[in-house]
Amino acid sequence: MRWIRICIPRYHNVLTPTKRVITVAPMPPEKSAYALARYSRSPDSIRDSIEWVRTHDSQKFLESFYFQYGHASIADLGHTVLCFEGISELAATEIEEESLWDGQAKSSRYQDFSRSGFVTPPELSDAHAEAFRAAGERLLRAYGQVNERAFAYLSEHLPRPDDMTPATYRRNVAARAFDVARYLLFWGVPTNVGQVTSIRTLEKQIRRLKASEYAELRELGGEIAEACAAEPDCRWDAHAAPEPLAPTLARHADPDEYSVRSREDLKRWADQNLQSPAGGAAERVDLVRPTNVPADIVATLLYPVTDRPFRELYGLACEWSQAQRAEVMDLALGSRTRRDEILGGFRGGLYAYDFVIDIGAYRDLHRHRRCQKFRQAYSGNLGYDTPKLLVDAEATELYDSAMRAAIETMHSLPSPGAHYLLPFGARSRFLFKMDFAEAEYISQLRSGVKGHFSYREIAWEMKCKMEQVEPELGRLIQATPPWIEDPLRR
Repeated sequence: MRWIRICIPRYHNVLTPTKRVITVAPMPPEKSAYALARYSRSPDSIRDSIEWVRTHDSQKFLESFYFQYGHASIADLGHTVLCFEGISELAATEIEEESLWDGQAKSSRYQDFSRSGFVTPPELSDAHAEAFRAAGERLLRAYGQVNERAFAYLSEHLPRPDDMTPATYRRNVAARAFDVARYLLFWGVPTNVGQVTSIRTLEKQIRRLKASEYAELRELGGEIAEACAAEPDCRWDAHAAPEPLAPTLARHADPDEYSVRSREDLKRWADQNLQSPAGGAAERVDLVRPTNVPADIVATLLYPVTDRPFRELYGLACEWSQAQRAEVMDLALGSRTRRDEILGGFRGGLYAYDFVIDIGAYRDLHRHRRCQKFRQAYSGNLGYDTPKLLVDAEATELYDSAMRAAIETMHSLPSPGAHYLLPFGARSRFLFKMDFAEAEYISQLRSGVKGHFSYREIAWEMKCKMEQVEPELGRLIQATPPWIEDPLRR
């Protein structure tokens, strides 16, 4: 008789959970961070880790490992939901200036802002505030009048399709009219923003806002910290015991002095060392593919503290000696501490798009997270755009009068409070650095017929510039030309 040996493998010290996917209900952010951090550092199940956290001090843990020892990734494990109500459009854009940020703001395409009022910046004295309010009220009156004329024109020239309900038709026409009227909105118009961020991103946001040149943002940074130390204003489970949102964070989020000092140092250097600008007409969309990395970094560091095109700065930096470029980079790093991340100017993508575009288009394109974004100071010196539909609706004179008056008043007010009066139709200069995949994504998405005509044109020009610089890659971008329209499609 032949015996067959059957070998049964033995597994030692292996847990066999009944489920491989475990869901966890929302927890206070710091408790969540503590539980998941412990989970990664012990053999226990997530259930055991959560039970452990119930009886241990998460604040003490974060004090030691996040803030003292610098284990920054721990703060990525707890997420917060915050909402900002009645803040200015300028503040909303600055709040969203985080690469790891999720959220949405009140849309100017679907809501009437004519009775929204506006935020008067706290920097302005009584006399200046009075001039600001007069100009703001004039812009909102013109906004309402332009919206009415644009809606009437579109209703007359875009008949309702048979397969579209009257309610849908009116909503779509109204959205197109708002697309034109929004050029008269301005940075001081109030809006609401809802955001979801990790504790780590929230800390960076608070530190950045507390160091802002704008008093509204500095105040908001302090209010966020105070809110983190208090019980939540809104709770899903009204019967649950209230806990502060992120009390440990609130004690450690100091102003980001490094970015402030670096900007001051770089501006001083630029004022002292850069010759007169080359001049010439500014392109709406310019594309540069930097090949000299140190020169690219130097040009990017200097871009926000000057009013020069990126192409000009990059060309200068390429001509400078290694010692000259090192001087700029050393200035940018001179006030950095162990806790400070390196300035964004040291990052970047393969492609640098330099835009001279209207504020409204920037507000839309700014939402793309996979870009490194830099802006120059708002000045009102680059003119403003005039939508074609304004001419068709016979509203050009009304529009021009309100825009000129607003920019003239803005120039009479002290900065930075004056910036709140800058209309969405006014142009400013912005630098977006990205890889090809992001350029392709923005060009394809933003050129679609459902988009605002302003950024549709910009997205199409992005594709055209890529075809000039990188023909092999530009041909891959499936963008929609701006002359292809479907105004009733949303």
